[in-house]
Amino acid sequence: MAYQAYSLKEVANKPERLAAGHRMCAGCGSTVAVRAVLRALKPEDRAVITLATSCLEVSSMTYPYTSWEDSYIHTAFENAAATASGAVAAYRAKKKKGQLDETYKFITFGGDGGTYDIGFQSLSGAMERGTDMVYVCYDNEAYMNTGIQRSSSTPLYADTTTSAVGAESSGKAQYKKDLTQIMAAHRIPYVAQSTFLGNFKDLHHKAETAIYTEGPAFLNVMAPCPRGWRYDESRLMEICKAAVETCVWPLFEVVDGEWVLNYEPKQKLPVTEYLKLQGRFKHLFQPGMEPLLERIQDDVDHRWEELKGRCEGQL
Repeated sequence: MAYQAYSLKEVANKPERLAAGHRMCAGCGSTVAVRAVLRALKPEDRAVITLATSCLEVSSMTYPYTSWEDSYIHTAFENAAATASGAVAAYRAKKKKGQLDETYKFITFGGDGGTYDIGFQSLSGAMERGTDMVYVCYDNEAYMNTGIQRSSSTPLYADTTTSAVGAESSGKAQYKKDLTQIMAAHRIPYVAQSTFLGNFKDLHHKAETAIYTEGPAFLNVMAPCPRGWRYDESRLMEICKAAVETCVWPLFEVVDGEWVLNYEPKQKLPVTEYLKLQGRFKHLFQPGMEPLLERIQDDVDHRWEELKGRCEGQL
């Protein structure tokens, strides 16, 4: 699918909808994701933001102050999508009665803990009901807000405080849940996976498409965490690029059931090029750990071939 042409300078110069002064860590991917997604809104459109309890929530709001320029609702961990559903219903009722003239878009943000795990029930329900909203998961692959505990998004063999590496453990023993594919199985109009690369063209295209698609849309954005992933804050973009070039985090979208591969590396890099950038995988480079690296590579290769098959209409 060809991306729509747009002016990077024009998009970058749009007024910020997430104000400066929040308390997120330097090198954090979540605020980069939020700012990029919100820049896809047309200047004349207003937004209602619902946000699950998370690092992003506790760092962007201290009652009665908030960094969000649009209408903002802090929800519990488990019900961000349900809250958005209620807000959409209220908006439609007021529109029908002629009590509102403005156009509002409804966007929910949640980390992987509040999306893959605790909030999955309300997310699935909102998508199945056809709620006209966008759910954006900023995926940092663990419960970073409460101490870097593993989630179902945490990758195989990652070191977390609840899947700690030691004499009896090599990190998380389970594979990462493929939530993007699960959301595609809901047969909603738009599902996409993205992250931060170069000029943000992929993420901007997908955020804009999701926001202006009628009906439910889901956007999964890899958003690394410097504390949980253990990288120098300056290497955020390098890690995201490595994730794409190794096919650990492929860029694709599902439009009305059609699977579209947005990027295929000219030369697919070995997964070690991604893993070696992060301290949470440091133990995998010790002598004797080669079989674990091979298992990760085999899984990435299998999922990559499966994705290409779907996008080529072979599955």
